[in-house]
Amino acid sequence: MIPAPGSAPARTPVHTRHVEGFGTVTITPVDPAADSALIHSWVTEERARFWGMGGADRALVQEVYEDVDRRTTHHAFMVARDGERVALFQTYDCAEDRVGTCYEVRPGDVGVHLLIGPSRGGVRHGFTGALMTVFIGFVFSDPAARRVVAEPDARNAKAVGLLERTGFVLGPEVELPEIDLPEVQLPAKRARLAFLSAPAAAR
Repeated sequence: MIPAPGSAPARTPVHTRHVEGFGTVTITPVDPAADSALIHSWVTEERARFWGMGGADRALVQEVYEDVDRRTTHHAFMVARDGERVALFQTYDCAEDRVGTCYEVRPGDVGVHLLIGPSRGGVRHGFTGALMTVFIGFVFSDPAARRVVAEPDARNAKAVGLLERTGFVLGPEVELPEIDLPEVQLPAKRARLAFLSAPAAAR
C-alpha cells in the first residue's frame, strides 16, 4: 500500500518526543524508495534552492539517499509531527565530510542539515523552533556528541538567523570543496559555519 501524501510510513522511529502545545515529533530513518517522491517534491521547490538539488529528478534523489543509507558516517531522517511528515533532517561525522577540510574538527562534532517541508494551512509561529529543540535533543542524546556543527549557504540569511536564535555561535565563512564522485556530485559551496556545544550537564 502506498502511504498517503504527508503520512509517515510504518517504520520504527529512533527518537520520539512530545512537545507540549505542539505535538508528538518522531524521527525515523529515511527509506529511499518510500520517501524519495516526497523528498523530491520538497528539494525541487524554489524555497529549497539552497539545498542544491533543484534540478534533480526523483531517480537521482533516490540514488542520493540510497548512498546515504549505505554509509555509517552519514544519516538521513524523516521527521513527522503527529504522523504528518514535515521535515528532512540529516546528521554526519564532520571528520568524514567535506566540511572537515574547512575547520579544525573536534572529537564529538556532529554535522547537521535541515529542510522543513512546505507548511499546510499557513506558517505557524514557533513551528521551526520547536522542531529545532527536538533535533538538538536527539543529537545530544548520544553521549559521544559534544558539538553540533551547521554549515548553511552563506547567502541563506533565514537559516543563519534561525541558528543564532537557537543558540548557535556563528563561525567564519568557508568554501566547501566540490565533490564529484560516481555516487554523489556536489558543487563547491560558500557556507557559514555555526556551532552549538552540548549542555554542561551532558558533557
